[in-house]
Amino acid sequence: MCYTPFVARIINQRELRNNSAEIMRALDRGEAFIITRGGVMVGELRPARRQFVSQAGVLRAFENAPPVDADRFRNEVDEVLNQDFTPRA
Repeated sequence: MCYTPFVARIINQRELRNNSAEIMRALDRGEAFIITRGGVMVGELRPARRQFVSQAGVLRAFENAPPVDADRFRNEVDEVLNQDFTPRA
């Protein structure tokens, strides 16, 4: 995977608080931010790295996995979670 360095825009705590929706949209567009408080850097906001795997890649990863018995799997999950599907009043 190639790492692309971010050029971060510096914003203060107040701007983060007052413009959070705009900042979230900017993150979606790939922008990054350095957050300051009292002129001192306190954190960074960067877009989450999203890594997509092709269907072929997933199939390759599981090609040597043992077969799964769906009923046994469901029973084991139910046993661990002790699920009660009774509707609540």
